[in-house]
Amino acid sequence: MPVKTKPLTNTEIRSAKATSKDLSLYDGDGLILYVKLSGSKVWRFRYYKPITGKRQTMTIGAYPEISLADARQHREDARALLAKGIDPQEYKREVMTEAYEAKANTLAKVAADWLAVKISQNLSENTIKQINRMLNVYLLPSMGSVPVTMITPRRVIEAMETLKEAGRLETIHRAVQRLREIMDYAANAGYITANPISRISTAFSQPVRTNNPTIRPEGLPRLLQLVAVSRLELQTRLLIEWQLLTMTRPREAADTEWSEIDIKAKVWVISADRMKMKREHVIPLCQQALDVIQAMKAISGNRVHVFPSFKNPQKPMSSQTVNMALKRMGYKGELVSHGLRSIASTALNEEGFNPDVIEAALAHRGKDAVRNAYNRSTYLEQRRVMMDFWGNYVEQAASGQVMASGGLRGLRSIAS
Repeated sequence: MPVKTKPLTNTEIRSAKATSKDLSLYDGDGLILYVKLSGSKVWRFRYYKPITGKRQTMTIGAYPEISLADARQHREDARALLAKGIDPQEYKREVMTEAYEAKANTLAKVAADWLAVKISQNLSENTIKQINRMLNVYLLPSMGSVPVTMITPRRVIEAMETLKEAGRLETIHRAVQRLREIMDYAANAGYITANPISRISTAFSQPVRTNNPTIRPEGLPRLLQLVAVSRLELQTRLLIEWQLLTMTRPREAADTEWSEIDIKAKVWVISADRMKMKREHVIPLCQQALDVIQAMKAISGNRVHVFPSFKNPQKPMSSQTVNMALKRMGYKGELVSHGLRSIASTALNEEGFNPDVIEAALAHRGKDAVRNAYNRSTYLEQRRVMMDFWGNYVEQAASGQVMASGGLRGLRSIAS
């Protein structure tokens, strides 16, 4: 019959001293207190490895920092792991490694990894700039040093408090949307088990969506007349006409490259990576749009971009160029560059064109994937007819004398 070890007492432990060599005091079930000649005392746990059966000793910690009661609890925890076939020493190392990695994987670090993936998806330079600004201005200053394992809904809500007080609900919406993307990435990359803020948007008031300021088609003649008599650079006036005639978004128009234009086929092909919906967009070019291209050829025909920047011709004009021009012409709060698309949409809908054809021309994408594919494959010729109509509509609105490109073709006068 094995001898049962007598449990240690606090008095024994406090008075224990090693005289000629290190001393081992046994508490039972593998718990040992090593008393060294130097006077230090260390708790250790002796056990057999689950798979190999090899004897192993694990250090628990020093006495009195770890009391007798604490040491016994460590022993019981280790025995519980052994009962499940888990080596307590390996488990401890794994826990420490995970704790270190969790501390090292801050929001700033994970956001950088996420952004690298986004950049590899060929996002536009402007989109990357917007993401960086969102990170560096609204997210990282308050949460960048926080491990992603500690990002909680409450922490995010507190970080957004200043924006909330300022009533910047749209900024909060966009910041939280980016943060959700980062945390989704963190979950998929194994940094966290699940995204704790996947539904955090419900904690904030939703911004009131407003349409981009625009004008009715009846206001188009006045707009074109103001463009013609304004002191804007010819290139800026041509960019306004180009965006209006092609019904494109401000960035798509400003970034136009000569390599995208096929004058013979009378089309402009925008690659998927430049489109908001990440799908190639083919735009039939009416004669008026081709006149703009012809006018720009003398200005930038040897450049990459049709509308090169004034400051750095190696880059395109800013997508805000048209907005600034409209403000200088007195349209502040009344019309923005994106609103030029709305003028075209309203006019074409009122003229009775097929709404699906108009949506295809605007590069809008619905939720029906089959219908989207149909629109893309069958509406090109119908859009060609519609874009020719729209070009003539714009020319008529200009009264044949105020189009910036008019001098090259001698636009006919049409009574208003």
